[in-house]
Amino acid sequence: TVLETLFNNIFTTETVQTIGAGSFMISIVSALVLGLVTAVVYTYRSTYSKGFVVTLATLPAIVAAIIMMVSGSLGASVAVAGTFSLVRFRSTPGTAKEIGAIFLAMASGLACGMGYPGFAALFAVIICAVVVLYNHLGFGGNSRDGLAKTLKITVPEDLEYNDMFNDLMEKYTSASRLIRVKTTNLGSMN
Repeated sequence: TVLETLFNNIFTTETVQTIGAGSFMISIVSALVLGLVTAVVYTYRSTYSKGFVVTLATLPAIVAAIIMMVSGSLGASVAVAGTFSLVRFRSTPGTAKEIGAIFLAMASGLACGMGYPGFAALFAVIICAVVVLYNHLGFGGNSRDGLAKTLKITVPEDLEYNDMFNDLMEKYTSASRLIRVKTTNLGSMN
């Protein structure tokens, strides 16, 4: 039936996978469309940077291309997985929502790269619909979450900062809390 063929692998099922131009284009275009959908859903009722949204829109196609290049090689697949895990530790930690969006984009790209754009689309549509529903319902948050901002202040090492900003925070914010203290350049600001 048509529904069953929608979820078939678009690549050949031989031991050595040969990717034709048509299959390659279907995978890449599917990944780009799913990346765009993921990026649009991510921007719904949230603050975001242009760079992150563009990356989110293109990440599935990049992942799909990488997976197509290593297909059939267990060693290369393990190396790619290791590279993906390094990306997390080499970049600035993001919010839980950003990390979830990155995993969704990577999973969509992985499915497209493996030759299953139908599964990728079904998966992405279901997850995106749930994300939109949860955001619309305000699930997991309170009314102040949309107003929360992060303020980073760099101070010299010898400055006693513990109570220095309390009066400003009380005057200009409804609530504030110190999350962490981090020194720069091992305590020197040079």
